[in-house]
Amino acid sequence: MVNRQTVSVRHSEGIFGRRNTSGPELYYRATFPDGALAAVVGILHGYFEHGKRYGHVADAWAERGIASVALDLRGHGRAQGARGYCERFQEYVDDASELVPFLKERAGDSPLYLFGHSFGGLVAAAAVLAQPVPWRGLILSAPYFGRAMHVPRFKLLAGKIASRLAPKFALPSGIRGSDVTHDADRAREYDQDPLVFTKVNVRWFTETETAQAQTLARARSLTMPLYVAMGTDDRVAKIESARAFFDGASSRDKKWDGRPGLFHEVLNEPEWRSVADAMAEWIVVGR
Repeated sequence: MVNRQTVSVRHSEGIFGRRNTSGPELYYRATFPDGALAAVVGILHGYFEHGKRYGHVADAWAERGIASVALDLRGHGRAQGARGYCERFQEYVDDASELVPFLKERAGDSPLYLFGHSFGGLVAAAAVLAQPVPWRGLILSAPYFGRAMHVPRFKLLAGKIASRLAPKFALPSGIRGSDVTHDADRAREYDQDPLVFTKVNVRWFTETETAQAQTLARARSLTMPLYVAMGTDDRVAKIESARAFFDGASSRDKKWDGRPGLFHEVLNEPEWRSVADAMAEWIVVGR
């Protein structure tokens, strides 16, 4: 049973100063409940979107004494950088690594967890494989280890060529709010959000495909607790690839939370609260 509490919550946001890596300025949104903290979670959003879209999840977690900091990765949301562009996938891992000192300063003795949705899930997985300390566990929502959407072979070839010759070239994604959630209001918000962009950058695409293969190949190296939530009707992320990462992980404590009939954004579906509560329960009860 979920033990929710009425708590006072402090929200803050601003420019995220870098400590250890170079790159554009990032942006953060923090949600901290008053009182003792059960845990602190770093939040990494998916491609196209930004951290503010997880505000309702952060508030729900705060009711369980869980604080969180959502980071806008480079080229997303209010962070600086060309929209959706990277030279190398490692740049996103560098962004995620900057969460470590930021969270440590605010967590005290509370355990740290890393959460990632979709592309943010791929980044989160790569980040904890590269730097396991100080993370207590990894939480993934519809992780993007493979694409569910069909892309014609000629487009894939054209994208690889463009990635070398015109790396900032981008094509329409074709993804709409109704492809990621059954909730009509949230789908409309997705389509109308000025901070959600709609094109796929070709260099990002090729770098991500390489990162997916590398991260799946390293799944066995993961030993920390792992939680994966995914809708069975996901139209964006390939379930078989996410399952391959989950099954390949060496974690003794791991949970697969399959949600029948849900789309890609399980935390923006009408049933989002039950997903957020299940994640909170997993964090609080017992790592």
